Amino acid sequence: MASLAPEDLVITQAGLDDWPVVRGWAADEGWNPGLVDSTAFFAQDPEGFFIGRIDGEPVSAISVVNYGSDYAFLGWYLVRPDARGRGHGLAIWKTALAHAENRTVGLDGVVAQQDNYRRSGFEPAHRTFRYTGTAPAMESPADVRAVRPEDVEDITAYDGACTPADRPRFLRHWLTSPGHHAVVRRAGDRVTGYGVIRPGHNCPRIGPLFADTPEDAWAVFAALTADAAGREVAIDVPDNNAAGVALAEEAGFTPSFETARMYTGPVRPYAQERVFGVTTLELG
Repeated sequence: MASLAPEDLVITQAGLDDWPVVRGWAADEGWNPGLVDSTAFFAQDPEGFFIGRIDGEPVSAISVVNYGSDYAFLGWYLVRPDARGRGHGLAIWKTALAHAENRTVGLDGVVAQQDNYRRSGFEPAHRTFRYTGTAPAMESPADVRAVRPEDVEDITAYDGACTPADRPRFLRHWLTSPGHHAVVRRAGDRVTGYGVIRPGHNCPRIGPLFADTPEDAWAVFAALTADAAGREVAIDVPDNNAAGVALAEEAGFTPSFETARMYTGPVRPYAQERVFGVTTLELG
């Protein structure tokens, strides 16, 4: 068996070709990773993905993706089970965090790691629960439709009001990746909600689901799940949006997985009351 000693670890930036094995690790952990997310992830910051190898074999991974000059997001923090407890996670953690420079860094941390993240300077902002359930049989509302190219500019502006950072590069791919179904609700020239559903390892995932009101959110939710009736669907709901929790519960979904949104410093104000479902636990 090859040595798994820390001094044998070689950490490099990762490319798209490296990510299927990392996605497989995430699937083994029960994270239900999206099947076709990587292109959108790498589009945001292709230098923000890292992989650790021993004798050429991947043993650890992480991403620290920069959004503008003030904010970054950490995700995909994984060590292959047989390589744990040897310092490989800490080594790649330190390498990746340096990529963020002086930016505030956010993450969605699993319960078992939250104390470790606190020791690294992350403070909790709110909890997020993954709700899963059988999509109810609902027709897609007439005033919610598939996103068109002419919607992208308005959706990008709307999205920026619902997140700690603008992310136009990411959205250009997220809205149009194969298998991603994006819908929008508008009132005249104004976006009042939008969302995306995409294929996951275990079941489709909704994210984001951003909306002005619970009515808007229900309309977008109905459109997203119209073709998934009778199938299991997952959505990650922040617990600081009571209307979002109510929507998931009224749809018959139940919590199955918990994380905490944590930050190393301040983030710009954003409309948390519009966040009925976060985009992705991997990139925020």
